[in-house]
Amino acid sequence: MYDMKNLSKLKTLEANAPEGTKAFWAFDKAAMAPGAISAKHKELMALAVAFTTQCPYCIEIHGKRAREAGANEQEISEVVLIAAALRAGAAVTHGTHALA
Repeated sequence: MYDMKNLSKLKTLEANAPEGTKAFWAFDKAAMAPGAISAKHKELMALAVAFTTQCPYCIEIHGKRAREAGANEQEISEVVLIAAALRAGAAVTHGTHALA
């Protein structure tokens, strides 16, 4: 199911829903633009979210962009563990709902 070639189908999405697609890409560009938070740190955050949502497309895209923005293997490794800790933490805290 996961194949980077599938991203070529984004053209079909844009053809069928042009305004929404344009708005999404404009929002994405604005959200990821450097501002108070650097491009590198935004890409590392995007990578952490991608790990928790388990999106292989985002992992590949934002992993590459993080490296291009200057992130190194140590930073990416720490991001992996941050994402794991948050995902595990959510399971633990949500588990309290099952306790009487």
